[in-house]
Amino acid sequence: MSGAVITGAGRALPASYTQDEVWEGFFAQHYTGLRSARRVFSAAGVRTRHAVVNPVHEDISGWGTGARMERYVDEALPLGKQAVAAALDSAGLAPGDVGLFAVVTCTGYATPGLDIRLASDLGMPAGVQRLLVGHMGCYAALPGLGAVGDYVTARSRPAVLLCCELTSLHVQPARDDLSQVVAHALFSDAASAVVLQPDARRGMRVAATVARTDHSTADHMTWDVTDLGFKMGLSPRVPDVLARHVGDVVQELLDTAGLRVEDVAGWAVHPGGPRILDVARDQLGLTEEQIAPSRRVLAEHGNCSSATVLLVLEELGEVDGPVVAMAFGPGLTLYATLLLPA
Repeated sequence: MSGAVITGAGRALPASYTQDEVWEGFFAQHYTGLRSARRVFSAAGVRTRHAVVNPVHEDISGWGTGARMERYVDEALPLGKQAVAAALDSAGLAPGDVGLFAVVTCTGYATPGLDIRLASDLGMPAGVQRLLVGHMGCYAALPGLGAVGDYVTARSRPAVLLCCELTSLHVQPARDDLSQVVAHALFSDAASAVVLQPDARRGMRVAATVARTDHSTADHMTWDVTDLGFKMGLSPRVPDVLARHVGDVVQELLDTAGLRVEDVAGWAVHPGGPRILDVARDQLGLTEEQIAPSRRVLAEHGNCSSATVLLVLEELGEVDGPVVAMAFGPGLTLYATLLLPA
């Protein structure tokens, strides 16, 4: 069947640190007096994370947003270049073959942006089309994948999707705010890229995408631009909202291909946190083994915002059958994408 097929993937990760190291070396003092902070860090399901700015060595919590954006460009360019080059190599393509280059990010901005600078650095054609998907949050890889897939199908040209998120640039000043503690216990940095080609005979085809936004809970997850970087707002009620919608979203997605939950061979669920994964597992009737790739990514890499679901897809490896990718974010929004063997 014709369509856009994922034929290559690549990643780039900055230096890592352990959860215990960053707690003892920075956040224990940052949140002195907030008793529950240690418990939040211990219960986050994270063992190691990656950061372009390790707060143990460099405290930028007092930096203005302008300085953080300058640092974003400096750090994102080499990571993005490495991830895209690896994805093109795994797909057997050259930069000159790319018709569309899309960049997803919610953690940094500049004009000219990563799309222009990386296209030039990598040697993509001067006429390459570009797309920036900005400030959508953790679920943004999936609408990005849908848009890129539509281009590949309509134009019969290869495309690249890059998700580059540097959450470590947004550590906030110490406040008696549990949502900030949760964010600082979970989030991490990563760049992840995929290549899509038209009518390829190997890989996973982007078959369908379903979205659902619960406007009544828009205040449950926010990502505000402030004078001191971007600040996360996170309600503990988010898992409850997801529990109300995730079953219907997945059913609607599977109905497009006449499939049932039992037919799905692989699940790439965005690991927003341990409770998020528990909800997805329980509401969909999955086993712990089926959700394990998402838990491993959370444990080994943390929550890397939009890049994370692509990391989970890589963690799944080659799957003989349908794959469902799901991610959640501000809005409160759920996205689900069905991938079928080419």
